[in-house]
Amino acid sequence: MANAVAKTHAPLGAVTILHAVDVFSHSFENVVEWYQSRKTRNELARLSDEQLDDIGLNRADITKF
Repeated sequence: MANAVAKTHAPLGAVTILHAVDVFSHSFENVVEWYQSRKTRNELARLSDEQLDDIGLNRADITKF
């Protein structure tokens, strides 16, 4: 009995769709990360200098988030 080797190929356009979904997914992740950083910066900006000092930060450190 001969061994049959199955060669499978992705359907036409499947790779393009995969790349498009990948780009969308990474874009969405970047937006979520930006939003979380923005939220953190805003919360830290609301703290007093004394509160920031209590957690080991100063006003200049806020921009690093």
